[in-house]
Amino acid sequence: MLRTEMGTNITAIVNRLASELQNTPFYSDFLADVQTTMATQNLSTEKFASECYEWAQGSWLDTRLRNALYRLMHVQPTLLSNPDTPVHVLKEPLAYVRKAQSSWERRLVKCVNSMASELGVPLARRRTKQEREDLAERWANLSTDESDLSLIRPVYAPKDFLEVLCNLRNQNYDETVEENLWGSIQLPLRVKDIKALVELYGELACCCKHTGLEENVPGEHKPNLTLAEERIISGQKVVERNHGPLSKEFCKTGCPPGLRAVLWHQVLGLEITEKQYKYFDELMKAVLQHDLLVDKLIMKDIQLTASNDDQYFVFEDILFQVLLCFFRDTEVLSHFGHSSASPPLSVARGQTPSPETMVAYPPSGVIPFHGFTMFAAPLSCLYEDPVHLYFTFRELYCRYWYRLHIVTSHPQGAAGLALQFELLLQSSETRLWQHCAAMGIQLLPIVFKWMVRGFSGYLIPDQLFHLWDVILAWESVEVLSVLALAIVSFRRDNLMDVTTQQAAEAVLADITSIRVIPLLKLALASDKGRDRET
Repeated sequence: MLRTEMGTNITAIVNRLASELQNTPFYSDFLADVQTTMATQNLSTEKFASECYEWAQGSWLDTRLRNALYRLMHVQPTLLSNPDTPVHVLKEPLAYVRKAQSSWERRLVKCVNSMASELGVPLARRRTKQEREDLAERWANLSTDESDLSLIRPVYAPKDFLEVLCNLRNQNYDETVEENLWGSIQLPLRVKDIKALVELYGELACCCKHTGLEENVPGEHKPNLTLAEERIISGQKVVERNHGPLSKEFCKTGCPPGLRAVLWHQVLGLEITEKQYKYFDELMKAVLQHDLLVDKLIMKDIQLTASNDDQYFVFEDILFQVLLCFFRDTEVLSHFGHSSASPPLSVARGQTPSPETMVAYPPSGVIPFHGFTMFAAPLSCLYEDPVHLYFTFRELYCRYWYRLHIVTSHPQGAAGLALQFELLLQSSETRLWQHCAAMGIQLLPIVFKWMVRGFSGYLIPDQLFHLWDVILAWESVEVLSVLALAIVSFRRDNLMDVTTQQAAEAVLADITSIRVIPLLKLALASDKGRDRET
């Protein structure tokens, strides 16, 4: 019976994947390529199906199809779930978390509406012809815009979101019967302990030959070459294969800087063609057509973050282009299908609110928070072309970053990462945790702002890319809490000497000198939860 049910589920999943694939833009292009290619092959009519299948195995068409399926399973993970599971359970299985997320969304919408009322501006308006012409003329130099943004304030900051998570409780959780939670996050969520993390990132913990560690040592397979040179040769071969899963495995030992941009595209299943350029042009036209209140929010955020960052201030113009387009991209709405969040809805002026007249606001369904820009800023060091940068950023956001600013029970959500950090600190750095508890020092608020921005803006780009290599290679952001623990462990001696919250913040204020891979290896070196010597 078990085999029958499992077989039925697998068959249902395959059918759903095939059906969903046919609804993607990829399918029509792929079908045309298959027809064109098959017409040039000398195949017999009697054995056409079998010969066609044999020829296709290992061909570029086979690789392209595998990449498309690989990407589809990652951008729509609900396709792999039980088809009988209710949609609201797929989005978020815990009712009290769904309620908390709904309350958080109402708070954000109220804040945006209040800001619009205070400023006396609409949420959206059509630009005049003169405004459209002026904006089009300045499109390549948007950072020169002299709009007064002094009254614009961020809708919320990471510390506001952390406060919401710390106040969240499960009403059914009885602390007198079940395990007591000692940290700031009082949610009984299932997160990985250090042993499970070592098992997950075992290859990272054990591998000695890693890009970003010691690149001038002899190569693993070719001692006459340095590790860096050997990795470049191997990486070029991987790039030529153009197979997503293979590229993902290669990234587990780090990406050579010169190949990182194309390897990330392969891992994410991105193909930048003429269609993507046309799509970006349409988004640009939408920016020229309408002025949104969130435009001012993101422009203010760029000024507060990237413009003040020594690493990214030179990329202001391209960040303006990419982020203004992002908030008008309705394709971003697709991630809400497997998210506990729902897009804010609005109705056009003069229309009666109804299911037919309600539309997402902004069109992407995402309200920016303080620091949102930093999800895109590092990519400007990899991609000079705004189209390549845009689609890479959008894919990363819809796969990983969106969970960092919603209330969800998912282990890769903000609450799960915060809880995981606290539990790792208690088990792996017990003496430090006891000292902080005795002094009334809270380390979570310090490291939380690192984690919800993926450490962007806190690490130098070179080290940040090593961290994001790990995220892409293992398809998980749980490494963020591991790195946070590793940094705290590295600064443990200094933290043991402080007695105030302000002093602890000063110790952890600057982490730009941190080397990511060595610290991650150190954090994963022991699975016994004991204090480690640095």
